[in-house]
Amino acid sequence: MQVFKFGGASVKDADGVKNITSVLQKVGYKNTLIVVSAMGKTTNALEFVIKNYFENKAELQSSLQDVIKYHNQILFDLFDNETHAVFKKVSNLFDELNSFFKTNKSPDYNFVYDQVIGYGELVSTLIISEYFNTVGLKNKWIDVREQIKTDNYYRRANVNWEETQRLITANFNKSVLNITQGFLGSDPNNFTTTLGREGSDYTAAIYAYCLNAESVTIWKDVPGVLNADPRYFENTQLLNKISYREAIELAFYGASVIHPKTLQPLQGKEIPLYVKSFLNPQAAGTRIGKNSTLDPMVPCFIVKKNQILISLSSLDFSYIVEENISDIFNLLHLYKMKVDLIQNSAISFSVCVDNMYNNLDKLLHHLKAKFKVTCNENVSLYTIRHYNQAAINQIEGGKTVLLKQLTQETVQVVSK
Repeated sequence: MQVFKFGGASVKDADGVKNITSVLQKVGYKNTLIVVSAMGKTTNALEFVIKNYFENKAELQSSLQDVIKYHNQILFDLFDNETHAVFKKVSNLFDELNSFFKTNKSPDYNFVYDQVIGYGELVSTLIISEYFNTVGLKNKWIDVREQIKTDNYYRRANVNWEETQRLITANFNKSVLNITQGFLGSDPNNFTTTLGREGSDYTAAIYAYCLNAESVTIWKDVPGVLNADPRYFENTQLLNKISYREAIELAFYGASVIHPKTLQPLQGKEIPLYVKSFLNPQAAGTRIGKNSTLDPMVPCFIVKKNQILISLSSLDFSYIVEENISDIFNLLHLYKMKVDLIQNSAISFSVCVDNMYNNLDKLLHHLKAKFKVTCNENVSLYTIRHYNQAAINQIEGGKTVLLKQLTQETVQVVSK
């Protein structure tokens, strides 16, 4: 069994869908599960729809129509006959979404987000499945929500592994080409949940673990895992081999090519993960596996934008000790802040966080009751694994450094 994951960039238009067909024909698709993301920038477009639902209902239908038109254009480019059943199936999904907006009573943004956002993946996989059938790649379309079960922590749900394993074992046919959605699951009440942004990689790993797959391949528009994101860094290098441990470190610090949760289930069963280019499918790409050293051994750069640096000091110059730190972390947990960097001294404590749930004002209000608080918004967090001085100079040049932290293998710099 092999698991392939294709991201939004690989299916952004009809040519992309046709290219996936070509990739499968070149590398083989026997005993294969394909996990697919929403097409192109659909997730961003649906986030705008959700924003309008809460803040500007007059524009809700207009923004939703933009999403529908985008997918209709792909349908017209892929299918010659407008009477093909796929047109009605896709229309039904968007009708279902519209119906949700009319009947929903919940004011919870995170709940609404998860019920809406998954339509990108549902429509994407439906179109691709129907196109595969028309060109001779017979396949089974799976609603992932019927097999991956989670809790109801909307937007970052936790997998119920026991129930998920039971459902996949009971309902998965390994002998056919299967296609399903990334990023999604469902809670005990069968409401849709999501596994976090970029969670489609994690979906592939969940299935690989439950199916005892031979390998997972993530197909990207880059040749493999690079030592830096080419959008932000020049002269990037391809990493040929990475150990699970190193890849987990890179993912933890925010390497965008790998979802942080993806590697743990794969490591548990020593399932190798390949990252390859859908533009050059027969190239070797990157292999992530057991006991692989980093090859080549070069500095690896990661940047996280739009971070928040919060610096705390005691009001009476007393030490910030275990009790204070425990209180701080309880508040960070309460307000769902993702912590990316910590630094503390005798009377100060600094933390760099991702304000994913927009709870910053509440957190700061709470902290100011006990501490002197300084807050820097819209900072960038740079991480370098296997750094050297030249690498540090590269990221510090022309910036104001607010915080710097070095360990034996890693340096982190917060800058404006």
